[in-house]
Amino acid sequence: MSIKTQGLPEGFLWGGATAANQCEGGFDKGGRGLANVDVIPWGPDRRAIVLGKKKHLDFEDGYYYPAKEAIDMYTHWKEDIALFAEMGFKTYRLSIAWTRIFPKGDEAEPNEEGLKFYEDIFKECKKHGIEPLVTLTHFDCPMHLIKEYGGWRNRKLVGFYEKFATVVFNRYKGLVTYWLTFNEINMLLHAPFIAAGIFIEDGENKKQITHTAAHHQLVASSIATKIAHEVDKNNKVGCMVAAGDYYPFSCKPADVFASILENRENFCLIDVQSRGYYPNYLLKQLERDGITIPFEDGDKEILKNHTVDFISFSYYASRVSSEEELGKAEGNIFGSVKNPHLKESEWGWQIDPLGLRITMNTLYDRYQKPLFIVENGLGAVDTPNENGEIIDDYRIEYLRSHIKEMIDAVNLDGVELWGYTSWGCIDLVSAGTGEMKKRYGYIYVDRDNEGNGTLKRTKKKSFDWYKEVIASNGKNL
Repeated sequence: MSIKTQGLPEGFLWGGATAANQCEGGFDKGGRGLANVDVIPWGPDRRAIVLGKKKHLDFEDGYYYPAKEAIDMYTHWKEDIALFAEMGFKTYRLSIAWTRIFPKGDEAEPNEEGLKFYEDIFKECKKHGIEPLVTLTHFDCPMHLIKEYGGWRNRKLVGFYEKFATVVFNRYKGLVTYWLTFNEINMLLHAPFIAAGIFIEDGENKKQITHTAAHHQLVASSIATKIAHEVDKNNKVGCMVAAGDYYPFSCKPADVFASILENRENFCLIDVQSRGYYPNYLLKQLERDGITIPFEDGDKEILKNHTVDFISFSYYASRVSSEEELGKAEGNIFGSVKNPHLKESEWGWQIDPLGLRITMNTLYDRYQKPLFIVENGLGAVDTPNENGEIIDDYRIEYLRSHIKEMIDAVNLDGVELWGYTSWGCIDLVSAGTGEMKKRYGYIYVDRDNEGNGTLKRTKKKSFDWYKEVIASNGKNL
């Protein structure tokens, strides 16, 4: 079954998205150094480590670390890009592992082998007519910077990131035009170890530490944006937020205000990246909480003068707010009140296609800057049938319903949208759970939660469906 729609403007960037730490593997190859994401294990301790509640800074016996090998895209990247090209990708969102470029993070000179690795990938993308969309930091921080400096709580990381960004922008000038500075920057406030390399010690003020780290990342983002524009006037730099509007549980005014407060917590950091200054509501909240923003000379000017060119975001589900303690639904690190009107995925994430259109309108009305959907997809268990085929009609239905709402937001609401990269276009390790069985891709990878499997790539039914969506520019869903 397919649905005919109006489609999207010519030049729309269809594609898919991955992150280095969830697909590359090769953690000890090519001169790469160790990162926080490498030492986050699969299993019951994963969440506490991700959230910065359990200290875990090295490999330890008794754990399986899925990022060590992941799906070994470090070896299979050419084969994988060829499959993306076969689907007709116009863009491919990927991230650079910081520790491939600066293994420790504070070296004077970069690692040439790591620079060459990504150069080859970008050139291969270009050969296939695929525009790279590159995230500088997708939840990875060099472990040396964590042990030696305390991660992003330390102002020195701004300078290390500046050097990293300067090297990358210069090396890949002409190969990459679209950049994101930090993936889902608002995750720092919820999951400080994976987002900023921070473990919260007993007795420490978590809110002071996370907002200090957030300020450092905001300054670093603005510096990177400045450098990108100086190196190549064609560069477009975006921020990235884990989005999904909060709805009030009821029309009770207290529920409505609760949704305003939770939406503000989502938006507060990209408010700074997009507008160039801290919003009053955040300043007042931090003042009430006794939190100090560690401004240094020149910070306000760099934030004001070097805002992002576009707003990118992930969308998996909407959320619900209430002043009361009600039943909870799962979500991307942070859940919310359960919405009784929505169905759920196998992992308890609520499925809300119209919520994507609502979120797009909220973001566009708030910032009046172009949008880019860089993550959206369904995590599900895929089981090959007796012929080895994966008939993932449930994924097709999820994506079809969301893409239809996306197209309506553009054609009916006037939202300016540059592109859409569905998450996990090839099966990869889940950031939240560390699982392989939670699959998002159009391409099945033979790998299980314990690291067993051949790594063979197999096209799912959704592969050909998405190929037709791209070929018709969204007219045939």
